Amino acid sequence: MKIAVIGQSLFGQEVYKELRKEGHTIVGVFTVPDKDGKADPLATEAENDGVPVFKFPRWRLKGKAIAEVLNQYRAVGPELNVMPFCSQFIPMEAIDFPKHGSIIYHPSLLPRHRGASAINWTLIHGDKKGGFTVFWADEGLDTGPILLQRECEVYPDDTVNTIYKKFLFPEGIKGTVDAVRLIAEGKAPRIIQPEEGATYEGIQKKDNAKINWDQPAEAIHNWIRGNDKVPGAWAEVDGQKVTFYGSSLVDNDTTPNGQPLEIPGASKPGLVTKNGLVLFGNDGKPLIVRNLQFEDGKMIAASQYFKAAESTTVELTEEERSFAEEMRVVWKGILSNVEEIEDLTDFFKSGAASMDVVRLVEEVKLRGSGLQLQNEDVYMATTFQEFIQMLVRKLRGEDEEEEMVIDYAERNVNNMMVRMPHQLFINGQFVDAEGGKTYQTINPNDGTAICSVSLAQVSDVDKAVAAAKEAFENGEWGKMNPRDRGRLIYKLADLMEEHQEELATIESIDSGAVYTLALKTHIGMSIQTFRYFAGWCDKIQGCTIPINQARPNRNLTFTKREPIGVCAIVIPWNYPLMMLAWKTAACLAAGNTVVLKPAQVTPLTALKFAALTLKAGIPKGVVNILPGAGSLVGQRMSDHPDIRKLGFTGSTPIGKQIMKSCALSNVKKVSLELGGKSPLIIFSDCDMDKAVRMGMSSVFFNKGENCIAAGRLFVEESIHDLFVKRVVEEVKKMKTGDPLDRATDHGPQNHKAHLDKLVQYSQVGQKEGATLVCGGKQVPRPGFFFEPTVFTNVEDHMYIAKEESFGPIMIISKFKEGDVDGVLKRANDTEFGLASGVFTRDINKAMYVSEKLQAGTVFVNTYNKTDVASPFGGFKQSGIGKDLGEEALNEYLKTKAVTIEY
Repeated sequence: MKIAVIGQSLFGQEVYKELRKEGHTIVGVFTVPDKDGKADPLATEAENDGVPVFKFPRWRLKGKAIAEVLNQYRAVGPELNVMPFCSQFIPMEAIDFPKHGSIIYHPSLLPRHRGASAINWTLIHGDKKGGFTVFWADEGLDTGPILLQRECEVYPDDTVNTIYKKFLFPEGIKGTVDAVRLIAEGKAPRIIQPEEGATYEGIQKKDNAKINWDQPAEAIHNWIRGNDKVPGAWAEVDGQKVTFYGSSLVDNDTTPNGQPLEIPGASKPGLVTKNGLVLFGNDGKPLIVRNLQFEDGKMIAASQYFKAAESTTVELTEEERSFAEEMRVVWKGILSNVEEIEDLTDFFKSGAASMDVVRLVEEVKLRGSGLQLQNEDVYMATTFQEFIQMLVRKLRGEDEEEEMVIDYAERNVNNMMVRMPHQLFINGQFVDAEGGKTYQTINPNDGTAICSVSLAQVSDVDKAVAAAKEAFENGEWGKMNPRDRGRLIYKLADLMEEHQEELATIESIDSGAVYTLALKTHIGMSIQTFRYFAGWCDKIQGCTIPINQARPNRNLTFTKREPIGVCAIVIPWNYPLMMLAWKTAACLAAGNTVVLKPAQVTPLTALKFAALTLKAGIPKGVVNILPGAGSLVGQRMSDHPDIRKLGFTGSTPIGKQIMKSCALSNVKKVSLELGGKSPLIIFSDCDMDKAVRMGMSSVFFNKGENCIAAGRLFVEESIHDLFVKRVVEEVKKMKTGDPLDRATDHGPQNHKAHLDKLVQYSQVGQKEGATLVCGGKQVPRPGFFFEPTVFTNVEDHMYIAKEESFGPIMIISKFKEGDVDGVLKRANDTEFGLASGVFTRDINKAMYVSEKLQAGTVFVNTYNKTDVASPFGGFKQSGIGKDLGEEALNEYLKTKAVTIEY
């Protein structure tokens, strides 16, 4: 269709782009004039594409359409007007001109909350459902027939920003494009809006946003969040208008400690606490606001209300003055309408908008040694002088979030400075091990030491368990509302994302993981895992159960899902941070505290993670990290009477020992993810290209240090030789080298002992009579590199057919044409059952084989495709229990049944 896009903003820009992708012709873009010399994003995008752009200041004058504007509009010949976000009044002569008419996006489930402040009123009224409508335009502006609607949940702490980011923006773009698709297909409905349930509340203005204190806390909270950020809910405090931002309900019944603040009209004084300003409704219930803004535009953290006047000005060094002048140039570039940037120049009063805040934050990041500001930092330091003072304090590390002094080991690597904690992390502090014992962690790329790391002793385990027990039983964590716990875990995930390049670099130099893989999988999936389980925090529920034995009385039986208490976690060296995330995220979401032992050879990302928990505000004692020997630290965890659950990923022999110790000590709950020898069956009717590509990945992914790696490939006779030939061709293309090199496919093995084991493993295979097609040796260069290796003619009785290599060694065996049951018997002839795979185009065969394979995970025509929402764990001697998905929560919860007679 020929479409005219009428509107503005990033939302309009994205709708425009998607409509072009759908194949529609955009005959014209009608948007607002440039502001302060800057074009609207929609205009910029269209101009770059060569699409005609019209920037009319107005379409009507004294209520009548402007003839010249209408003529220019009609000249482009639209068949449909799409108005994704339009702040101008468009006359009906333009609305009705196209043969398909006009459609408009509206951020409300019409007819509820008609008008320009619809999202705000959704929050002010405390609606549980929100959403958007695409409707046909009419003279009533938002009273026309509905084309489509989509809804979302509105949570108690949602703001306009959160709803917009998570739903209204991404889904609104899709919905608007879907509406156009329905019109093009002739399937677009016209559902007349009912009058019942319709509201029309005017645009919120500052004068009308004053807080009425004579209402419940929830209503006050809804009023504040509904007006955040524009126009801002306010009240008189100490004789001036103070605007409140960042409201949350407080579920805790206990009154916090704080300094009283009299607020005229409030049922009782507010409390300035370390977390913000606590306010009270007429029902006596509390809410808390995080930020305050004064009449002069200055914004402060609410916790600093009584300290705001006490702050002293920092004297700048010569280098800092030079940086300040550099930032003055940046401000001038953004505030192009201001003649000169003076110390008292106010960023927002000079015309800056939210996009300018984003630009300023990015400019600081580029020029300030990677200093990462939050948008809120700019809102709280609006004048140039305040902004520079704030920057300098952050650059000096004087901001309150950096109160904890950490002894970092620093290295300039991968074009960045990485800062690595290297001490034990106990009770919220980095401390030396008992007796000051340390060891060297080694870079597998060249065999050199990265830094010294504290080596935990038995007494350190006891200290960490005591701290975790105190945090669980008496600390803030044990009393915390689940939703607040989820908020902290979300914040932790955000911090991990902010530091993802640094985490991936540390992972690469400490474990040998190829940097690009570390960034995507080791770190990327870790972040996804914490976000996934953060969402579970307030969804852990019990159930009610009808029981007998009641007469003549009645009974009510219900179950509660409760945290276990102190949990120990022992993780392996192949995915150091990801294995931490898989277990720790579920453990924390369930409300437990944790003592974690990373693998001795890869402790650094776990310790960096510990530092991020401090920044996220995770209370002390909740997370404790103890690098050390499994025989000492792991054994003490297994034996400790105050640990109630142990999660372990590692070898089967060690898993058996742990299970035995846990049983003998205090019958603690155990989950084990152990060894594997995963079969991959490739039938002759497979997609050969895909089978080769995924077969390579099944073995060589993460240089074979992968618990679900295909330990043995069974290839049907008729395609065996071709498959081997293709694999060898691909192996020869693989680039082995520095894991930080973006072109590297294959990095070093994790540590020297493992490299030696792989060399020996290959020697055994050759002695047994298997055919070594390629590889099998250490690469002659510094570091712990092993050649990608392929064995064929492997018989079932051979050592390499039965034992896991945990390295880049492909083991290939033939099976007879059509012998499905025979190859299944061979595939299942193992005590392991972690994962498996099958490649075939025959859906019946795929379903039959996936049903018969004895493994916790079966991949069909793919491999290595794990997801945070899907449970992961093995059968037989590959372990018990699950990581990931809802089932993982069960590993860290206990069920209590309560029966009441009434």
